[in-house]
Amino acid sequence: MNRDRPEPDLLAVATRWAAEPADWPVPLRFDPAERWYARLATAADHEVWALSWLPGQGTDLHDHGGSAGAFLVVSGTLTEETVSGGRLRPHRLTAGAGRRFGTRHVHQVTNHDAEPAVSVHVYRPALRRMTRYTIIEGRLRVADVAEAGLAW
Repeated sequence: MNRDRPEPDLLAVATRWAAEPADWPVPLRFDPAERWYARLATAADHEVWALSWLPGQGTDLHDHGGSAGAFLVVSGTLTEETVSGGRLRPHRLTAGAGRRFGTRHVHQVTNHDAEPAVSVHVYRPALRRMTRYTIIEGRLRVADVAEAGLAW
């Protein structure tokens, strides 16, 4: 990486991609069986993904394997839940809202709304693994580790 050039703001990258879904290299789709996702781009220092969420679809509680990131809701409403005090704390994000997160961020994201949702996610470096967690007696416990190329 060129140290003379600052790293891109990952939320700004997500915002640029979210602005023109018609220009994405893969067509957006909704899958009633499972949450749909596709990688839109890779760069030397980050990657960009699109995700679609039908009502009720979501992720497990997970981290991003040491990658920092950001995501932006393109349309619809998503609920991000993070762990605080041994409990999940919800935060609703509507279209146009986004958030940045660091390398140790653990969360789950779900579409609890009645309408479909779309989001753009950016990770630095590219995802290599994701750890899934459960909360037992107020503490995070590893449920499993998913590896890039095998799980997605």
